[in-house]
Amino acid sequence: MPNRLAGSTSPYLRQHADNPVEWWEWGPEAFAEAARRDVPVLLSVGYAACHWCHVMAHESFEDADTATQMNADFVCIKVDREERPDIDAIYMNATVAMTGQGGWPMTCFLTAAGAPFYCGTYYPLTPRGGQPSLRQVLTSISEVWTQRRDEVDDVGVRVGKHLSDNAAPLPVAGPGIDAVLLDAAVAAILADEDHVAGGFGGAPKFPPSALLEGLLRHGEAVAPAAGAAAARTCEVMARGGIYDQLGGGFARYAVDNAWVVPHFEKMLYDNAQLLRAYAHLARTTGDALALRVTEETIEFLERDLRVGGGYASSLDADAGGVEGSTYVWTPAQLAEVLGEDDGTWAAEVFGVTAAGTFEHGSSTLQLPRDPDDRERWARVRAALLVARAGRPQPERDDKVVTAWNAMTVTALAEAGAGLGRADWVESALRCVDSLWRNHIRDGRLHRSSLGGVTGQPLGALDDHAALCVALFTVHQVTGDIVWRDRGITLLDRAIDLFGDPDAIGSWFDSSESGLIVRPRDPVDGATPAGASLLAEALLMGSLLADADVAARYSELLDATLRRAAVLLAKLPRSAGHWLAVAVAERTGPLQIVVAQTAESTGELVATARMLAPGGSIVITGPKDSTPLLVGRGPVDGVDAAYICRGTVCGLPVTTPEGLAGALSS
Repeated sequence: MPNRLAGSTSPYLRQHADNPVEWWEWGPEAFAEAARRDVPVLLSVGYAACHWCHVMAHESFEDADTATQMNADFVCIKVDREERPDIDAIYMNATVAMTGQGGWPMTCFLTAAGAPFYCGTYYPLTPRGGQPSLRQVLTSISEVWTQRRDEVDDVGVRVGKHLSDNAAPLPVAGPGIDAVLLDAAVAAILADEDHVAGGFGGAPKFPPSALLEGLLRHGEAVAPAAGAAAARTCEVMARGGIYDQLGGGFARYAVDNAWVVPHFEKMLYDNAQLLRAYAHLARTTGDALALRVTEETIEFLERDLRVGGGYASSLDADAGGVEGSTYVWTPAQLAEVLGEDDGTWAAEVFGVTAAGTFEHGSSTLQLPRDPDDRERWARVRAALLVARAGRPQPERDDKVVTAWNAMTVTALAEAGAGLGRADWVESALRCVDSLWRNHIRDGRLHRSSLGGVTGQPLGALDDHAALCVALFTVHQVTGDIVWRDRGITLLDRAIDLFGDPDAIGSWFDSSESGLIVRPRDPVDGATPAGASLLAEALLMGSLLADADVAARYSELLDATLRRAAVLLAKLPRSAGHWLAVAVAERTGPLQIVVAQTAESTGELVATARMLAPGGSIVITGPKDSTPLLVGRGPVDGVDAAYICRGTVCGLPVTTPEGLAGALSS
C-alpha cells in the first residue's frame, strides 16, 4: 500500500510512496507522533535528480528488514530539498558542523522538538569501506536514545546554539561597497582562474553560474580582464563534456578539472543563470559560440523541460539505472548510426576514442573546435540526437519551482530583447503569467506546483525576490505597466515577510516561524542567495517605482549592500550575484529611456537593448506611460533616447549612431 507520500506535489516524495517505510511529510503532526511514541525522528532529505539518493532508496528504503526497523524505532520524515530549502539549509548546516562535510542524501536524527543530535549523508545497506550500514546506525541511535538520553539532549542544545549563531545577520563594517572593494574582489576571483582548463578553482568544477554575470558587468564598466575571464570560462564549458553537444543545456558539474566528465543531472537553475550570461556575452560581443549556446540552451528548455506554462526542475543523472547512459558514445556506436565515414569523422570532431573518456570505453562528447564542414556537422548532430532519443531517457522532476522559473523568465526576456527574438520574449511572458496565476493563493506566493496543483510550502525569500526581478524585467521588455505594478506589490510583501526589524538590510530566507532556527544565508551558491536576489529587485524597484516608494527601496538597498561588503571582501567567489548587483549600482545605475512615436520602427530601442551594459534599466513607450517616461517624449517627431547615470542625465539622442556614441562615452 502507498504511504503518506502518494499525494505529495513533489515528484521526489512520490518516488518513495511505495516504500515499505511509513514516511511522513514534514509537519507538526509528524513531530507530535514522535513525542507521543517517545522515539527520535529520522529525517531524510534529497531531491529527484540525485544519483546517490536513488541508490540509498533502492538499497535501504525498499528493503523490508530495514523498513521494519525504521518504522519500529523512529518517525521517518522525507523532505524534498528543492521544495523546502529552509529545512534543507538548517539541517545541512548541522550536518556540516557535525561531520565536516555535507551532501545528499542527507540523514539526520532529531528530537521531537526538531533538534538534531546525529547527522550524516549516505549510508549503505551493508558495511562498506569502513562505513557502517544504515541498520547499524539505526541500532546505535536507538541505544543512545534509550540509554543515554542526557547525551542526546546535550548535543541538541549545543548544535542548536551553533545553528542560531550561524544565522546571525552580517555586520555592517567599513565604508560599504566602493570601487576599491569591487576591484579587490574581482582581482581575488581572477587570481583563482584556471588558465589551463578554464573556470575557477579545481575539481570537481561547478559552472560559476552566479559569478559570470558579475564578471561580465565589471568587465564592461571597469576592467576588461574580468569580462575576458568570464568569456574564457564560457568557451571552455561550451566546448566540454559538461555541455550537451547534441541537445543543448549544461550538466550540474564536472567531476574532473577539464570539464570532460559531468555529473549528468541537468538543473533548471544552472541553465537559467548560464543562459543569462551567454546571452549577455552574445549580444555585447557578437561571439558566435555564445550565440549558438544561447539558442541551443533555449531549445533544450523548450524541448526537454517545458511543462505547461513553466519549466520542470531537473533531469536525472541516471537512465535505465545507469548514470550518463543517455549521453555517452563509443566509436562503434557512432559508426552504427552514421556509417563508417561520418562515424569516424564524428569521433574526431567530438573527441570519442577507443579508450574512452568516461566508463567502459565510452566517451562524453566534446567540441574542442568548430568543424570546418558546418553542413556535415549539423547533419551528424541531428542524426545522433534522433538516435539518442531511442535510448532510455532520464526521469524528469516536473515540479515547477518559483525561483528557478523566475530566473528563467529573466534570462529569456533579456535574451529575446537583446538579440531580437520575439519568440523568446513570448516564452518568458507565458512562464511569468503562469507563475502569477498558479503560484499565488490567497495573496501568498508558494514555492512550487506540480501538474498545475500548487504545493503547500510557501515561497522562500529567493522565490519572492527572483519573481520580482522577472516581473520588472518583463515590464521593461514589454512596456506593460501591469508587470511593474505586480513587481512592486510582491516586493513590498517580501520586505514585510523577510526583513529583520532588528538588523535593517538583513533578510531571513524563510517566513516560517515554527523551525528550530530561522535560516538566513546570504552567500551565493549554486543559486544566488535570496538576499542578493532581493538586492537586485530593490535596485530595479528603486528606478522603476514612483518617487516615494523608490526612495524606500533605495534606502533598503544601501543597507543591504553595506552588509554584503564583508562577503565581497572575504568570499568573493561566493558572492557572484552580489558582485553583479553592486557593479550595476556603482556604475549608475544606468537608465536608458526611449520615448517612442506612434509610428516608431523600434530601431532605437533595439539598439539600446543590444548595447546596454548588464544591469541597465531599458524602458520604452509613449510619453508619460511609466514614471521614467514622465516629461520625456519624442524629439521633432522621432524616437528619442534619454541616458541617465544615477541622477545625472544627458541630452536626448535620436539616432542609433548617436545612442551608441553616448553609451560608449
